Amino acid sequence: MKKQVFNPFLPLNVCIPDGEPHLFDGRVYLYGSHDHEGGWTFCMEDYEVWSAPEDDLSDWRCEGITYRASQDPAYPERKYMYAPDVVRGNDGRYYLYYCMSGDYGVGGYTQPISVAVCDTPAGKYEYLGHVQNPDGSLMMRYVCFDPAVLNDNGVIRLYYGTQYGYEESNPGEEWVLKTEQDMFGRTREEILSYPDSINGPVTLVLEDDMLTVKEPPRHVIPYKVKGTSFEEHPFFEASSMRKVGDKYYFVYSSWQNHELCYAVSDYPDRDFTFGGTIVSNGDVGINGRKSDDKLNMTGTTHGSIIEVKGQWYVFYHRLTHKSDYSRQACAEKITIEPDGSIRQVEITSCGLNDGPLRGEGTYPAGICCNLTNGRMPHGCNSVYPIAFPNITNLGEERFIGEIEDGTLIGYKYFDCQGLSAIGVTARYETPENLVVFDGPARIDERSAEELEKFTAPAAEADASGEEDAEGWIDISTSMDGPVICRIGIHGNPNPLGWAECFGLLEEGALPDGVHAFFLRYHGKRKIQLKELHFKGNE
Repeated sequence: MKKQVFNPFLPLNVCIPDGEPHLFDGRVYLYGSHDHEGGWTFCMEDYEVWSAPEDDLSDWRCEGITYRASQDPAYPERKYMYAPDVVRGNDGRYYLYYCMSGDYGVGGYTQPISVAVCDTPAGKYEYLGHVQNPDGSLMMRYVCFDPAVLNDNGVIRLYYGTQYGYEESNPGEEWVLKTEQDMFGRTREEILSYPDSINGPVTLVLEDDMLTVKEPPRHVIPYKVKGTSFEEHPFFEASSMRKVGDKYYFVYSSWQNHELCYAVSDYPDRDFTFGGTIVSNGDVGINGRKSDDKLNMTGTTHGSIIEVKGQWYVFYHRLTHKSDYSRQACAEKITIEPDGSIRQVEITSCGLNDGPLRGEGTYPAGICCNLTNGRMPHGCNSVYPIAFPNITNLGEERFIGEIEDGTLIGYKYFDCQGLSAIGVTARYETPENLVVFDGPARIDERSAEELEKFTAPAAEADASGEEDAEGWIDISTSMDGPVICRIGIHGNPNPLGWAECFGLLEEGALPDGVHAFFLRYHGKRKIQLKELHFKGNE
């Protein structure tokens, strides 16, 4: 029997965001950025590739470090490598495209696109050069950011770019030009030289040397979105292109910054029509859910779609550690309908699994797909100093921390047969086990606006001494459904120790079958959860 696979589908200490999945010679390879668990800026680690056989997406293995930031000539002035993509060239070799940046993204919009090469999908890549113009000068047209590559029946197409709405919303304003000069590292004259805009997603064609521009860049979709199908979901970043049959699917992150959207065209470089949202890492949009009712901390997203053995998937990432800097790879099954549309999918705990998870045994609490106190923030290049439920770690232990009264924790889905009890491994949060961020403080101005919505002080454990004020967890099979089980939370004399706590299911409370489980905590003292347990009839 194949082992099960959860979301996130890599180990809980591995942070591979911005995932671009590709199928090469019978294996699915995940190329992405590499965050540091509990880090203080984007992409602090060197590129690490993971892969799985196409006939068993539960069997992921680490291929090791395939490329180091120190191999790029911009290092150490620019220390971090951002979202990459890989394509097989017409010569059969594999080419890695990426951009360099500094702390907190400083300078990330000012660099050329770098290229490395390897004879195998996940071997040791070697620096090759920068994307260049035919005269050998650096190709810096538009904003070189988040490159994606497609080998379109021998035509090598490169996609990249970012988009801010300053020019459209404030046409001719001098402050707009100043902002773009600072942001993109370009002169006023260069920015004004564009007949359309320096902003927006663009594409160009490369020569077979994988470096030299063969056809110059052009906008993929209109920069000006008002009055177009993109008006409600404009492009922001994270270009990715896939060919599905004879159609081109452009996958991207929108201005909402928590959703992957798609657009479709008969052509690779024009005439795209907005299709819809594929996935939101806060489940915003599912059943009409609004952003204020998000079911997780939301923030930056990046990913793409892939077909494996006849099943389509979307790869994306979630946020942990109350920041944008510890993002973990997730995936969901999707369906491309006969008319070419993709319906938005909810985020789940089972993701790549063949079906629901088995309602038996023990699972890490951190595979929850929903985690909210009812007022979760949106991340914007920051680590939040306020207290709210989050997936975190203390040394080698990984758990959900800062669970306060009213916190909802969701898991989807489990196939339950003869389930008699549900339990958790928990402990009360104390000054001794509270996770405290010890990196450089960082609150982006956009996150500062988010902070204004919160009245909670910086994270502090409850040290009131109410040792007898024990809490409990109510479990339902829907967010607002009836309680089927109650788990009393009892303490442990050792603040670093854990206690297993169980609640019995009344006979007939849970029929056999596939269920979601939503845990709602009640109590004056905050708790932490490490594991979720299922017990059947003995």
